[in-house]
Amino acid sequence: MQNIIAVGLILPTLTKTVAEEHLEELTRLIESAGATVVKSVFAKRNGPDPATYIGKGKAEEVKSLAARHDVSVIVFDDDLSPAQVRNLEKLIGVKVIDRSALILDIFAGRAKTREAKTQVELAQLEYMLPRLTRAWTHLERQAGGAGGGAKRGVGETQLELDRRIVRTRIARLKQDLQHIEKTRMTQRKARGGAFTVALVGYTNAGKSTLFNRLTSGDAVAMDKLFATLDAKSQRIAAEMPRETVVIDTVGFIRKLPHHLVASFRSTMEEAVAADLVLHVIDASHPQYTEQREVGEEVLASLGVDSVRVIDVYNKADRIDEHFDVRRRNAVVVSALTGENIDRLIEAIRNREREGGELLHLEIPHAESRLIAKLHELAEVYEQSSNDETVTIDAWVPNDTVHLVKQYAVAQRRRATA
Repeated sequence: MQNIIAVGLILPTLTKTVAEEHLEELTRLIESAGATVVKSVFAKRNGPDPATYIGKGKAEEVKSLAARHDVSVIVFDDDLSPAQVRNLEKLIGVKVIDRSALILDIFAGRAKTREAKTQVELAQLEYMLPRLTRAWTHLERQAGGAGGGAKRGVGETQLELDRRIVRTRIARLKQDLQHIEKTRMTQRKARGGAFTVALVGYTNAGKSTLFNRLTSGDAVAMDKLFATLDAKSQRIAAEMPRETVVIDTVGFIRKLPHHLVASFRSTMEEAVAADLVLHVIDASHPQYTEQREVGEEVLASLGVDSVRVIDVYNKADRIDEHFDVRRRNAVVVSALTGENIDRLIEAIRNREREGGELLHLEIPHAESRLIAKLHELAEVYEQSSNDETVTIDAWVPNDTVHLVKQYAVAQRRRATA
């Protein structure tokens, strides 16, 4: 197992407490990658040093710590420029990576499906492209040509070739993702009149555990950041007004590399297209408010209307019984123990019912297919019949009302709805 030093920068706009929280999250990311953080180092500056990010003096301190603790990699909590990485590695003498490179490495190790692997490779190549110069610094850049003129050296020629190869591969991966997205859209259409519920939230908030609780599924659920990357969908394991599909999505995190945000957009589109979004929040986390804000920012950037969002404060089994979120449309649950899951399911039911009408119908016996379809798509409360018609009281989805509207003799509101 590798020994790692985690490095953070405290700027005037960042308090030491917040910086420590950020570095604690970086530590969890490193542990998720299978390494051990032996030391955390903070540098306090008015701004990043252009050459070494943390300043030469602090870099010398990191060098001493690396030698003392047999460290093989230094991980910085923010993105570094290629020149900063090069200078730091030369000064410290060990491999240096930034937060984006670490997250990309974790994603590469967790990607299982073709879609996730394609998304991760695209993000890796887009991250790598501006950094390709590092690989060829040992080769000649300029060489004297005939007549004293300059000609391209071996390094420059190889660099141009590599860039061309990478750009070609990026273009191909983007085409592949477009094809995958078309397939995903086809799958969405195949759900027909199903009501879709997307689970979103900070990584490790318990989305997969909640997914399993709602669907009686077997999604991977573990105490590890980014345990799962792929969107999964399954029918809810409860009686609902209509067919209801729950979709699990990739987690959010602070400072998520923009390359990953862009390449995983097709996965997050599940949240954009969903009828209802459950924003899962780890209520037991000391910084749950900040994590909730990160999630809200991501949802807003995706264009998800807050009206379609229910906040689900998870891990009630780990918090004080008097925990009060004081927010509308919020439910406190424990996906692990099942506490208040019935309240969450009822909240989902109520949202579904908002998308339909309560109708009193009298349908002729000859319309047996329509009656069967109504049982399939609507929530039938009461049914009786006489010689001529079948009388039905039902909640009917808006997109199905037109099929039966002509047989509606009265609308009525049920006290239980």
